[in-house]
Amino acid sequence: MKLIVKPLDLESGGKFIVVLNREDAEEIGVSGFSRVKLSKDNRDIIAIVNLAVESIPRGYVGVYNEVKSYLGLKGGEEVYVEAMGFPASVYHIRNRLGGRKLTYEEIYEIVKDVVEGRLSEVEIAAFIISLHTFGLDLDEATSLSLAMVETGSRLDLKKPLIVDKHSIGGVPGDKTSLLVVPIIAASGLTIPKSSSRAITSAAGTADRAESIMPVNLRIDEVREVVEKTNGCIVWGGALDLAPADDIFIRVEHPLSIDPLLLPSIMSKKKAVGANLLVIDIPTGRGTKVKTIGEADLLAKDFIELGRRLGIKVKCAITYGEQPIGYTIGPALEAWEALNVLMGRSKPHDLIDKAAHIAGILLEMSGKASNNGGRELALKILESGRAEEKLREIISAQGGNPKITPEDIALGSQRYTIYSRRSGVVLWIDNSLIVEAARLAGAPRDKGAGIMLHKKIGDKVSKGEPLVTIYAERASMLDKPIKIFEETPAIGVGERMDMLIHKIEERPVTKKTFILER
Repeated sequence: MKLIVKPLDLESGGKFIVVLNREDAEEIGVSGFSRVKLSKDNRDIIAIVNLAVESIPRGYVGVYNEVKSYLGLKGGEEVYVEAMGFPASVYHIRNRLGGRKLTYEEIYEIVKDVVEGRLSEVEIAAFIISLHTFGLDLDEATSLSLAMVETGSRLDLKKPLIVDKHSIGGVPGDKTSLLVVPIIAASGLTIPKSSSRAITSAAGTADRAESIMPVNLRIDEVREVVEKTNGCIVWGGALDLAPADDIFIRVEHPLSIDPLLLPSIMSKKKAVGANLLVIDIPTGRGTKVKTIGEADLLAKDFIELGRRLGIKVKCAITYGEQPIGYTIGPALEAWEALNVLMGRSKPHDLIDKAAHIAGILLEMSGKASNNGGRELALKILESGRAEEKLREIISAQGGNPKITPEDIALGSQRYTIYSRRSGVVLWIDNSLIVEAARLAGAPRDKGAGIMLHKKIGDKVSKGEPLVTIYAERASMLDKPIKIFEETPAIGVGERMDMLIHKIEERPVTKKTFILER
């Protein structure tokens, strides 16, 4: 059937979608979520069908922006539309929903159709739910990792040794990469750090780095930066590395499940060509991984999956029951990291964590003897070589290499919360700290966030400051202030009380979901 193109000025997130009048669809022989082939000037695509009764009149086909761009449509021209069957990957997903283990070829077909926009969100969600319900064994995790690499771009640095680090996320304020990357690059090793933006947190590594330099680099620009400086800190979403993962994440987020954690991380490390990799697994209350036992089991899977992919993996199980450093929020965290690199401040936990993770990489690569990596990392940091290297990276990525902490724009609207009692900081609720930072505007507003004045174990006098909230607009302060005034986000007392809290009515349980790559 020939139909006239009607552009809809809508985006589908990478999928090919068209809208047909219901009567035209019946005549063609398709229904909602069926497929049609659109043909124009020897080009064609397979698109998912949505139906309309009035907005699309008979004789027209509404096209989303992705369809319009791919076929070079302007509107008003005729295209030929015919019914198509479901792609084979839909039947593979149905089999997975029945608990059947899939082969590499079947998984590759699913991933390829995801990347090419041939599967609807319902079908992608069904696949993710099947992985969550029946579990993802290492065979399928390997197949998924390889398929996600094969359907995306690769960095291809032509270097004999490439190292990398990655945190599974879950602990606020973790600006460790802003220290580890320049330490490792200054040692002479190659570390191309592609990073994520925040999904459920107050800042991703790319958000932090963007406060001091451009991070939206093309893949050829990344190669040039790494060739020049040995390292980079860039947003992975601009590189098309394992693009299926970005689509999977958009579906996982509203479902509050994360079955693709291992292949998501490992596929991107394979795509940048990493030979040696350290996985940081923050552990404790308020993180993804609650116990050391769970962390050890996850580390075992990462190490085995790395072996299958040709990547030597070591894992660092790190303390995650309070924020890393004293700041939470993109600009605040970049400000703190730059202060550390310049030797102006020395938050023990941030420096210790960065030195341990960098040290493991230095030992794995042979740059340091066993158990000597941490000392070498600290030496590189304290000598100023790491600061010098970060400035080289900033310059190569198009930023100002002379940037100082004072040049970083922090939120001008501020409110400080003071302690109502004397004692010791006994605990900090990570999830409430993140919620307060996000309500203040982070990560969208780069200058928004939270600055802690006290950490666990610090003595506090009544009336001393506990936290300062930063926002870019005064109206954004009200909700985070309410969190600190009405909920126990930071526990101060003489000693730990045995009673956690009292429940007098049926509670509404709220489980924090953390989805960070």
